[in-house]
Amino acid sequence: MMRLTGPLRAVVVLLLVGLTWLLANSLFGGDSNSSVRFFFTGASEEPTPVEPRPRRYKCGLTAPCPAKHLAFRLVSGAANVIGPKICLEDKMLLSSVKNNVGRGLNIALVNGVTGELLATKIFDMWAGDVSELLKFLRPLHEGTLVFVASFDDAATKMNDESRRLFEDLGSTAVKELAFRDSWVFVGAKGIENKSPFEQRMKNSKSSNKYEGWPESLEMDGCIPLRPPLEG
Repeated sequence: MMRLTGPLRAVVVLLLVGLTWLLANSLFGGDSNSSVRFFFTGASEEPTPVEPRPRRYKCGLTAPCPAKHLAFRLVSGAANVIGPKICLEDKMLLSSVKNNVGRGLNIALVNGVTGELLATKIFDMWAGDVSELLKFLRPLHEGTLVFVASFDDAATKMNDESRRLFEDLGSTAVKELAFRDSWVFVGAKGIENKSPFEQRMKNSKSSNKYEGWPESLEMDGCIPLRPPLEG
């Protein structure tokens, strides 16, 4: 029978001790990877702290809206490929997934007192009839909220009256809105001042993100509900 020499015997003993220790560790619920690292390096590894996920609020806002306010997010279309989105109180009113968006102006009307959705409609501002847009905007009731997100081209069929109607809703950018500009806007019938919720990105060859189109716009915020109208 072969006898183990001193160095070889020490190696065999060390391996047996290590295997026994690893077996015991696995039986009693230890982390085998950490155990192996500890056995061969003599150092324990500190657990990596898990960062808490940021809390998500309505429509993806980073903070909650105050009481009696509506949370919203508007995203204009990207070129003529990705459709716009209009989210209100965590409900998607308009989106490609809902298959209710299209080229031109995508508009949602909301009751400014209750937050109830009244109507959604698409107006083709490249090949459509602007009279349809005028018929939609002229009879709005006092306090109606108007959410607008552009897709592809929102301006070619615009005329003076349609621009004036949007200005009456609080828009300052609509008077210069041009071919393939990106535009998101929230206005209200009877607003006393200009709306703080509006963005426009000009179509410019020197700065366009896409070939022939500017980048998509994204805007969110909190809109206060109106008190019930008297009478």
